[in-house]
Amino acid sequence: MITHIIFFKLSDASPENLAVTQGKLLSMQGKIPQLRHLEAGIDIIRSERSYDIALVTKFDSLDDMQAYQIHPYHAGEVLPHMRSVCSSIVAVDYQD
Repeated sequence: MITHIIFFKLSDASPENLAVTQGKLLSMQGKIPQLRHLEAGIDIIRSERSYDIALVTKFDSLDDMQAYQIHPYHAGEVLPHMRSVCSSIVAVDYQD
């Protein structure tokens, strides 16, 4: 299993933007066959070092994760939104 974790810092972390962005991430559920697990949570601590939203996804293989990256819904709907609202994005990928 491959775990793919992304942290997003939004340019405008208003409650409205956080909710819309979390919803966009969660909208991938059921649309991308390779996606085995999906969580998207909004940070509750809100410290200076915190990122605003975390995305946790899981895939059966590295090939499945790579297919997710180029899937039309992810690449055409989710990525453009995330790039338009984020000032910083970082990732960690590991094998379980």
